[in-house]
Amino acid sequence: MITFPNAKINLGLNIVQKRPDGYHNLETIFYPIPLEDALEITELKNANEKFRLHQAGIKISGEATENLVIKAYNLLDSLYHLPPLEIHLMKQIPSGAGLGGGSADAAFMLKLLNKKYILSLTDDELEELASKLGADCAFFIKNKPTYAEGIGNSFSPISISLAGYKLWLIKPNIFVSTRDAFARIIPHQPQYCLKETIQLPIREWKDKLINDFEESVFVKFPFIQEIKQEMYKQGALYASMSGSGSSVYGLFPAKVQPPENLFGKGTFEFKSILQ
Repeated sequence: MITFPNAKINLGLNIVQKRPDGYHNLETIFYPIPLEDALEITELKNANEKFRLHQAGIKISGEATENLVIKAYNLLDSLYHLPPLEIHLMKQIPSGAGLGGGSADAAFMLKLLNKKYILSLTDDELEELASKLGADCAFFIKNKPTYAEGIGNSFSPISISLAGYKLWLIKPNIFVSTRDAFARIIPHQPQYCLKETIQLPIREWKDKLINDFEESVFVKFPFIQEIKQEMYKQGALYASMSGSGSSVYGLFPAKVQPPENLFGKGTFEFKSILQ
């Protein structure tokens, strides 16, 4: 069986409070986008191992056991004693980009195993399991525009559609440590209510729909800020860094064609009309 885990972008990201446990309370809107990995599973016959992971596409560092796909498999295996699997993962979503690629892979693995082995887990049950793998993993279970709060794991549906707009996504060859990004944040209550701002016309989002991580990340990595500024020069209605970076996206009218390979070698570029 095969599935296609998709990425997400953040529409606004406010860090509102430091928690006693060291984490931060935030508010953001997760929005799914059609940049996809591919994930396929087949059963291993006469194997002495629980799994074999084959990876292609964008290289992922680290041991296979640290891959969230394997952690998702191990989690369900501990509950349902699944058979050994051969797992093929084609990575197209850049890592360390604020796009949720690893989280999506984990959530889609849970859904794929649930379907293949008829485990009859509900979406709510899958969300609870996914939350054990990462704060935003659970979003990808229902995979619909979602208002998230808490540490990014408390969800409520929100009515927002970007259908018909062109998305231009740039991922520079820059690694932004999420831990470092949080360390430079001063929590505060946002000037504009996120739920109200998101209902305004996109042209009015520019100075109201804020990603709090930008202020500190742009100081350390000014090239990321340059990408955002160039988005607006090219006609974006709205542009923002996604998550804690380092990717930047722009939303354009469908008739506007962003230039090809504007930032050249060393950047990942993705363009799509949102559905």
